[in-house]
Amino acid sequence: MEEVVGHSSIVPENNRRGLPGRLGRVTTQATVDSITASLWAAYPHSLAQEWDTGIGLTCGDPEDAVNKVLFAVDVDDRTVAQALDLGVQMLITHHPLLFAAVKSVAANTPKGRLIHRMQRAGVAHFAAHTNADCAASGVSDALAAGLGVIDTRPIETSPMPPMDKLVVYVPRENAAVLVESLAAAGAGRFGDYADAAFVSEGFGQFRPLPGANPAIGEINCLERLAESRIDMFLLREHRDQVLRALRAVHPYEEPGFDLTEIVRLPAPGAGLGRIGRLEKPLALRDFVALVAAKLPATAAGVTATGDPERVISTVAVCGGAGASLLDRVGAADAYVTADLSHHTSAEFVAESGRPALVQVAHWASEWPWLNRAAGVVRAAHPDAVETVISKICTDAWTFHLPGSLDLGREDRF
Repeated sequence: MEEVVGHSSIVPENNRRGLPGRLGRVTTQATVDSITASLWAAYPHSLAQEWDTGIGLTCGDPEDAVNKVLFAVDVDDRTVAQALDLGVQMLITHHPLLFAAVKSVAANTPKGRLIHRMQRAGVAHFAAHTNADCAASGVSDALAAGLGVIDTRPIETSPMPPMDKLVVYVPRENAAVLVESLAAAGAGRFGDYADAAFVSEGFGQFRPLPGANPAIGEINCLERLAESRIDMFLLREHRDQVLRALRAVHPYEEPGFDLTEIVRLPAPGAGLGRIGRLEKPLALRDFVALVAAKLPATAAGVTATGDPERVISTVAVCGGAGASLLDRVGAADAYVTADLSHHTSAEFVAESGRPALVQVAHWASEWPWLNRAAGVVRAAHPDAVETVISKICTDAWTFHLPGSLDLGREDRF
């Protein structure tokens, strides 16, 4: 399946125009750290759900060189064995190994055993989970594209991370040093760009009062001097360290600055699930057949609700467990997702006019994303990294038998 590789960023669309160049860093020698950086750029940590604490680098030395990477949905005995057999230096998965906090990673625990095997073989592990679910060109985009769903938009948009805008005034001769210090503390960072600032020139004035200890000027004398105004954006999580840097470097006893909290607008193209349209409407029966043909085979296969002849034009999808979006897919004719329960599904379709439900295996719904994640790494490290997509089915359900009890024969009970 051919995939279109894309990158997402926390930069608003109107800010992107002011940052020339392509997103994603390009390096000749790939390392665990450089590959990790390219994945964070495409799937920002800020897009992850609050409960999703297992994303990122699980094990491995950031300075280790990498020339071959394996991509899989899950990290388990099978995919770790495949990584070792292939001689890769990095395993990248959608699902984290450490979903919840653990007290031990000793080799005699299930998760610890995997970590020790990877560490001994020099295999780093990185997971991009709900951040990849929400990012543009992420899991649900890959699923939609694989099913021929076009003109997509998020079902539930993700807000941009909390950001501040800092405006500070400083003597012109100190402007460059101050920008450098603020940037080192975290201001002016957008995706793969750093040191982003707007500097304008003007004049400032002040009169030191008795008790002041001015770096410039004298008590009760009006001082007027050439100043620079510096505007920089920063993630709110960096606020304290940026303000410490400001006060440490600024030459004034009392630096003049403004700090404004920015409204959290939707991140461009980011959010859970996708909704779009089929280029050519299909009967539900044919659409379900299309879904089954486009996704990798699993024991559970594909199941659906509704009239098989219902015309399907608008389609919503959510890679992985998508029950949380059921109340938001009413505009679709069909909703493709995984892990729907009996009661949830029955209650949903009982109301007329609701979309048909098409349930696929959890692993199968997320597998198409692996090609996109591999494309992100290849784009950031042209001709430096070989990527391999695991075809091992790690879905929880391993075999399937249809029920055979004939309910018409009462003697069978």
